[in-house]
Amino acid sequence: MLIPITPHGTRELIAITLLCGLAAWGLSLLAWPLAIVPAALLVFAVSFFRDPERKLPADPEVLVAPADGTVADIVELPRTELLGEPCVRVGIFLSVFNVHVNRCPMSGTVKALKHQPGKFLDARHPDVSKLNEAQEILLEGRFPLVVRQVAGLIARRIVCPLTVGQTLERGQRMGMIKFGSRTELIVPTRLKPEVLVKVGDTVHGTATPLVRLGAPQA
Repeated sequence: MLIPITPHGTRELIAITLLCGLAAWGLSLLAWPLAIVPAALLVFAVSFFRDPERKLPADPEVLVAPADGTVADIVELPRTELLGEPCVRVGIFLSVFNVHVNRCPMSGTVKALKHQPGKFLDARHPDVSKLNEAQEILLEGRFPLVVRQVAGLIARRIVCPLTVGQTLERGQRMGMIKFGSRTELIVPTRLKPEVLVKVGDTVHGTATPLVRLGAPQA
């Protein structure tokens, strides 16, 4: 069975395949077992850019996880630049072994995109959300929310092919972060969000229910 690969990794996979092929050929001339090393690197690269199909949760109202990884923190914020009101933020840490394609947590329209230049601290650093390079996506359906792609120590490229005015469906691909990173879901507290996970939980983009909303406050 073929592994589904994201088109965002095509250029890298072509380059890595050529380099690993040449390296395997050269090393095999010295001793054929050495060719295992570049072959293993190629397998890792293919695994990194995998893009599996996922089933949505049965409950159509829950917000789904925007990424694979481990829940790093759940914090309340007084406001964000794109959401000028109190919010709850769920941060997800993606290791190099996780799927790095980001998914849309709900159906809606892209209302704004904001790129934040910054550093490349390790994605587990306590100040990574404030200091690192990031891409914010304001999505609005029946209510607004923000998905935030944050670069890490190894992740040096955020891919966000979205445009303002674009309509997305829940679970739809919305870009990726290359090589270890962090993805955040930010929801207004007036929506009475009930976070369905805890710090340390493993989540899967599209498949894991992340937040259930209550009755909106005025």
